[in-house]
Amino acid sequence: MAERPEGIRVGVLHGPNLNLLGRREPERYGSEELDSINRRLAARGTELGVEVDFFQSNIEGELVDWIQRTGSDFGGLLVNAAGYTHTSVAIRDALKAIGTPFVEVHLTNIYARESFRHHSYLSDIAVALVAGFGGDSYLLALEGLVAYLRRE
Repeated sequence: MAERPEGIRVGVLHGPNLNLLGRREPERYGSEELDSINRRLAARGTELGVEVDFFQSNIEGELVDWIQRTGSDFGGLLVNAAGYTHTSVAIRDALKAIGTPFVEVHLTNIYARESFRHHSYLSDIAVALVAGFGGDSYLLALEGLVAYLRRE
Protein backbone atom coordinates (compact mmCIF):
# COMPACT_ATOMS: atom_id res chain seq x y z
CA MET A 1 0.00 0.00 0.00
CA ALA A 2 1.22 3.48 -0.83
CA GLU A 3 2.10 5.84 1.99
CA ARG A 4 -0.50 8.46 2.69
CA PRO A 5 0.99 11.92 2.79
CA GLU A 6 -0.59 13.73 5.74
CA GLY A 7 -3.83 15.45 4.87
CA ILE A 8 -4.45 14.10 1.35
CA ARG A 9 -8.14 13.66 0.86
CA VAL A 10 -10.05 13.65 -2.40
CA GLY A 11 -13.64 14.81 -2.68
CA VAL A 12 -15.87 13.47 -5.43
CA LEU A 13 -18.74 15.63 -6.60
CA HIS A 14 -21.49 13.90 -8.60
CA GLY A 15 -24.04 16.13 -10.30
CA PRO A 16 -27.63 15.66 -11.45
CA ASN A 17 -29.04 12.36 -12.64
CA LEU A 18 -25.93 10.40 -11.68
CA ASN A 19 -28.02 8.82 -8.93
CA LEU A 20 -29.88 7.08 -11.80
CA LEU A 21 -26.79 5.34 -13.21
CA GLY A 22 -27.51 1.74 -14.11
CA ARG A 23 -31.12 2.59 -14.99
CA ARG A 24 -30.78 5.75 -17.07
CA GLU A 25 -29.87 5.12 -20.70
CA PRO A 26 -27.72 2.06 -20.02
CA GLU A 27 -26.81 1.90 -23.71
CA ARG A 28 -25.05 5.25 -23.23
CA TYR A 29 -23.99 5.25 -19.59
CA GLY A 30 -23.63 1.53 -18.91
CA SER A 31 -25.22 -0.64 -16.26
CA GLU A 32 -22.92 0.24 -13.36
CA GLU A 33 -24.64 2.09 -10.54
CA LEU A 34 -23.19 5.10 -8.72
CA ASP A 35 -22.69 3.14 -5.49
CA SER A 36 -20.51 0.68 -7.38
CA ILE A 37 -18.39 3.48 -8.83
CA ASN A 38 -18.03 4.98 -5.36
CA ARG A 39 -16.97 1.62 -3.89
CA ARG A 40 -14.38 1.17 -6.65
CA LEU A 41 -13.08 4.70 -6.07
CA ALA A 42 -12.83 4.17 -2.31
CA ALA A 43 -10.94 0.90 -2.84
CA ARG A 44 -8.55 2.49 -5.33
CA GLY A 45 -8.09 5.40 -2.94
CA THR A 46 -7.05 2.96 -0.22
CA GLU A 47 -4.55 1.37 -2.61
CA LEU A 48 -3.18 4.84 -3.42
CA GLY A 49 -3.12 5.82 0.25
CA VAL A 50 -5.70 8.59 0.04
CA GLU A 51 -9.12 9.07 1.60
CA VAL A 52 -12.03 9.55 -0.80
CA ASP A 53 -15.35 11.18 0.15
CA PHE A 54 -18.47 11.52 -1.99
CA PHE A 55 -21.37 13.92 -2.53
CA GLN A 56 -24.21 13.77 -5.06
CA SER A 57 -27.07 16.16 -5.67
CA ASN A 58 -29.50 17.00 -8.41
CA ILE A 59 -29.73 20.57 -7.13
CA GLU A 60 -27.27 23.17 -8.39
CA GLY A 61 -27.35 25.20 -5.17
CA GLU A 62 -26.55 22.13 -3.06
CA LEU A 63 -23.54 21.41 -5.26
CA VAL A 64 -22.36 25.02 -4.86
CA ASP A 65 -22.94 24.84 -1.07
CA TRP A 66 -20.90 21.61 -0.83
CA ILE A 67 -18.05 23.15 -2.82
CA GLN A 68 -18.04 26.27 -0.62
CA ARG A 69 -18.50 24.38 2.66
CA THR A 70 -16.11 21.47 2.20
CA GLY A 71 -14.21 21.83 -1.07
CA SER A 72 -11.14 23.43 0.50
CA ASP A 73 -10.95 20.59 3.06
CA PHE A 74 -9.67 18.34 0.27
CA GLY A 75 -6.31 18.21 -1.46
CA GLY A 76 -8.18 17.79 -4.74
CA LEU A 77 -11.58 17.09 -6.24
CA LEU A 78 -13.09 14.92 -8.94
CA VAL A 79 -16.00 16.84 -10.43
CA ASN A 80 -18.69 15.35 -12.64
CA ALA A 81 -21.11 18.25 -12.78
CA ALA A 82 -23.09 16.29 -15.40
CA GLY A 83 -25.53 18.58 -17.23
CA TYR A 84 -24.41 21.55 -15.12
CA THR A 85 -21.00 21.31 -16.81
CA HIS A 86 -22.55 23.03 -19.81
CA THR A 87 -24.72 25.58 -17.99
CA SER A 88 -23.47 26.49 -14.52
CA VAL A 89 -21.43 29.62 -14.04
CA ALA A 90 -22.26 29.26 -10.31
CA ILE A 91 -20.44 25.91 -10.00
CA ARG A 92 -17.51 27.30 -11.98
CA ASP A 93 -17.31 30.36 -9.73
CA ALA A 94 -17.46 28.24 -6.57
CA LEU A 95 -14.66 25.96 -7.80
CA LYS A 96 -12.56 28.93 -8.81
CA ALA A 97 -13.18 30.68 -5.48
CA ILE A 98 -11.94 27.79 -3.33
CA GLY A 99 -8.88 27.17 -5.52
CA THR A 100 -8.76 23.42 -4.87
CA PRO A 101 -7.27 21.54 -7.84
CA PHE A 102 -9.86 19.40 -9.61
CA VAL A 103 -10.26 17.02 -12.51
CA GLU A 104 -13.39 17.28 -14.65
CA VAL A 105 -14.90 13.82 -15.16
CA HIS A 106 -17.44 12.53 -17.69
CA LEU A 107 -18.70 9.01 -18.27
CA THR A 108 -19.15 9.63 -21.99
CA ASN A 109 -17.09 11.50 -24.55
CA ILE A 110 -18.92 14.83 -24.45
CA TYR A 111 -17.27 15.85 -27.74
CA ALA A 112 -18.87 12.91 -29.56
CA ARG A 113 -22.35 13.95 -28.43
CA GLU A 114 -24.77 16.81 -29.03
CA SER A 115 -23.08 20.11 -29.84
CA PHE A 116 -24.43 21.83 -26.71
CA ARG A 117 -22.34 19.37 -24.65
CA HIS A 118 -19.11 20.45 -26.36
CA HIS A 119 -18.83 23.55 -24.18
CA SER A 120 -17.72 23.18 -20.57
CA TYR A 121 -17.69 25.99 -18.04
CA LEU A 122 -15.15 23.97 -16.04
CA SER A 123 -12.46 22.69 -18.41
CA ASP A 124 -10.32 25.81 -18.53
CA ILE A 125 -9.96 25.95 -14.74
CA ALA A 126 -9.53 22.18 -14.25
CA VAL A 127 -6.18 20.44 -13.86
CA ALA A 128 -7.35 17.90 -16.45
CA LEU A 129 -10.39 16.33 -18.07
CA VAL A 130 -11.12 12.59 -18.29
CA ALA A 131 -14.07 11.48 -20.42
CA GLY A 132 -15.46 8.55 -22.33
CA PHE A 133 -14.42 5.56 -20.23
CA GLY A 134 -17.65 5.01 -18.30
CA GLY A 135 -17.11 4.41 -14.59
CA ASP A 136 -13.41 3.95 -15.26
CA SER A 137 -13.21 7.68 -16.07
CA TYR A 138 -13.40 8.30 -12.33
CA LEU A 139 -10.62 5.82 -11.57
CA LEU A 140 -8.34 7.28 -14.23
CA ALA A 141 -9.10 10.77 -12.93
CA LEU A 142 -8.32 9.71 -9.35
CA GLU A 143 -4.98 8.21 -10.35
CA GLY A 144 -4.05 11.31 -12.33
CA LEU A 145 -5.15 13.69 -9.58
CA VAL A 146 -3.23 11.82 -6.88
CA ALA A 147 -0.08 11.84 -9.05
CA TYR A 148 -0.57 15.58 -9.63
CA LEU A 149 -1.05 16.28 -5.91
CA ARG A 150 2.03 14.30 -4.97
CA ARG A 151 4.14 16.34 -7.42
CA GLU A 152 2.88 19.63 -5.99
